[in-house]
Amino acid sequence: MKSYYLPREYGGESKILYIFSIKSLIYTGVGAFVGILINFLFKMFGISKAFVPLILIFGGIGYGIATLKMPSSNALEITRKTGGEKIDEVIKRWFLFKMKHGKIYVYKENLLEEYEEETKDEQ
Repeated sequence: MKSYYLPREYGGESKILYIFSIKSLIYTGVGAFVGILINFLFKMFGISKAFVPLILIFGGIGYGIATLKMPSSNALEITRKTGGEKIDEVIKRWFLFKMKHGKIYVYKENLLEEYEEETKDEQ
């Protein structure tokens, strides 16, 4: 009987444990920390029973931002433009856009070639 070599792909097996990635753990921790901070604000006003729900809600929001992708749909403009991209990347781009006061700079790679073509056309 002849034996065959079967290559193992380790990349696909790591998708099962994607929920335990470092990125999702960090985002979940940050979300839980925000929940703890809001809980301290509630304790200052005398509301003390919201401790666990706040941590779970904000931790879940952080986990969702780290792991989920934007849906691809033509119903809304934002999902049409960002469909299939990770939510945290969309939030980072939006934040950088707002930091530049709504300006987008586009740089052309072949600017010199286009300039030479325009000068040839003018002559």
